[in-house]
Amino acid sequence: MPLNWKTGGLLLGLVFFAAVLLVKPIGVSTQFVIFDAMIGDVANPDLITQADEGYTSTNAYLAKSGGKYAKNAANPLNYSFVFVLAMMAGAAGSALLRGGIGREERRLPAIWKANFGDTPWKRYAVAFAGGFIVLYGARLAGGCTSGHMMSGMMQTSLSGYIFAAAAFLAAIPVSMMMYSKEG
Repeated sequence: MPLNWKTGGLLLGLVFFAAVLLVKPIGVSTQFVIFDAMIGDVANPDLITQADEGYTSTNAYLAKSGGKYAKNAANPLNYSFVFVLAMMAGAAGSALLRGGIGREERRLPAIWKANFGDTPWKRYAVAFAGGFIVLYGARLAGGCTSGHMMSGMMQTSLSGYIFAAAAFLAAIPVSMMMYSKEG
């Protein structure tokens, strides 16, 4: 049975509140950089080094902030990385508790079919490309929607409100262009 959006929103708000209260604000896009650095360190063992004063890297991005990113890549079992793994495990667990992904979830929405046809692989490709663009933009901005908008707004950060306004000002016209035909 699907979760009511009001209940889901309330639960999500409580999770964000608990995270900020107990640990730190939620943000996940940096963990993709950490994961890339972990792979890079396997391919090139000189990428991350440990010295007396902490961790550093031959990569300027990983070395910034006193080697914080290099340290997180060398020791990935930290709050943020485990949080991302827990999100994936939670999504998988939720799907399994609901009986798996059924025929209804795999069916293409009528509005997609009306605008792009009935090829599921095209939808996967567009979703992947959209995710890539959002992640690239998140790294340019120094954080993702969960960090900038959700955690930022919850902490009454002006930049969080500006980011939210900009995200919707971009998303609404793009959606109207992409889905101009009704399903």
